[in-house]
Amino acid sequence: MPKKGENISLTSYDDLFETDESRAESQLERVQNIPVRELIPFKNHPFKVLDDEAMLRTTESIAEYGVLTPLIARPLDHGGYEIISGHRRAHAAELAGLAEVPVLVRDMDDDAATVLMVDSNLQRENILPSERAFAYKMKLEAMKHQGARSDLTSSQVGTKLRTDQVMAKELGESRNQIQRYIRLTNLVPDLLDLVDCKQISFNPAVELSYLSPEEQETFLQAMDEVQAAPSLSQAQRLKKLAQEGNFTMDAAREILNEVKKGDLERVTFRNEQLRRFFPRSYTAQQMQDTIIKLLDQWQKKRSREHER
Repeated sequence: MPKKGENISLTSYDDLFETDESRAESQLERVQNIPVRELIPFKNHPFKVLDDEAMLRTTESIAEYGVLTPLIARPLDHGGYEIISGHRRAHAAELAGLAEVPVLVRDMDDDAATVLMVDSNLQRENILPSERAFAYKMKLEAMKHQGARSDLTSSQVGTKLRTDQVMAKELGESRNQIQRYIRLTNLVPDLLDLVDCKQISFNPAVELSYLSPEEQETFLQAMDEVQAAPSLSQAQRLKKLAQEGNFTMDAAREILNEVKKGDLERVTFRNEQLRRFFPRSYTAQQMQDTIIKLLDQWQKKRSREHER
């Protein structure tokens, strides 16, 4: 018999008759409305969130219809939620003035969250080489951690090989191509930007990744002076010079000077550099025609000034 004054804890009616199915259902993930200010970007998120034309369209859509596809995020120990999938939607929602967005809150460890973050973003149509490079690197490292935990008796080399094979199969890439993309993470930022802008092709960039950061900076200076991008064979020769300890500014300049005159005179612009000067309705051909017309007017004006 309980002592006088002792608290007696009684099971509630709902708890008493709750079924295993209903208890399991209560543990299922649910979409919650989370304040935008509590959403934090994924640590070292490799995919760029740009205020470009695509972001403008997304912002306009969200302002009119709201966020139709919930974000995925995980709760953080110190408060807030780390975005796993939906960085662009979160940014667009903030630009559209939304206070809250629908979020599927999911408890995940670092490695599982990294793999999901990469996989969900790789579904996008246009991915920059730098984004793919760092994404592949992050996913491979996370999968290696997961593999090491599940098979502690395997060797480090063996785990790496199995991880490469699994990842290659998932992505539909060869193991060699995955490693070539990861090589790009060894490029200095300015050089990697040139790869994203298509001023340096992918294959030459992989060869240049074997240069030390100091040698890459020297190469950039030589490239700026000569105004030429390297071909694959030229990049391979630059790599060989570096491996032999013979890489110098003069050597880089000499190799780059071998580029044909037609390549030296080529001038390229990124689409976003030109778009800000034209109405959104303009096609690429209309922009080109307008630029040629303005240059023609400028040339005629210069001619008149010289005749005076």
